[in-house]
Amino acid sequence: ADEQLDLDDGRWEDIHVVTGALKLFLRELPEPLIPFSHFEQFIAAIKMQDPARRGWCIRELVSSLPPAHHDTMKVLFHHLCRVIEYKEENRMSVQSIAIVFGPTLLRPASEEGNMAMHMVFQNQVVEHILNQYSYIF
Repeated sequence: ADEQLDLDDGRWEDIHVVTGALKLFLRELPEPLIPFSHFEQFIAAIKMQDPARRGWCIRELVSSLPPAHHDTMKVLFHHLCRVIEYKEENRMSVQSIAIVFGPTLLRPASEEGNMAMHMVFQNQVVEHILNQYSYIF
């Protein structure tokens, strides 16, 4: 169903409503922005000890994503980088954004395994992409 949203409606003035809607949209996609097929590869890449190799691998993985995923990610992460520029006012550091978006943007196909351990790496992947945005995109 094509919903018509009136963004002038007062409800949208609360930034938490807007960010909540964005997070909900991303979480309810049939497949996460980073597809299930890439989850293990991203986790393996972020665990690499050598920073140069880790950076190169993550860049390669991002560029290997299907175009719709890649392009949406580029726009979303560009926006999140702009949010971080105002961290003094909004208290949204790279770490905060990673904690909020990590589990939403990449998650395993099945919720088995060590969820707490996964979360650490999910957040690190998002943090890495934010910190290396210009190199990756």
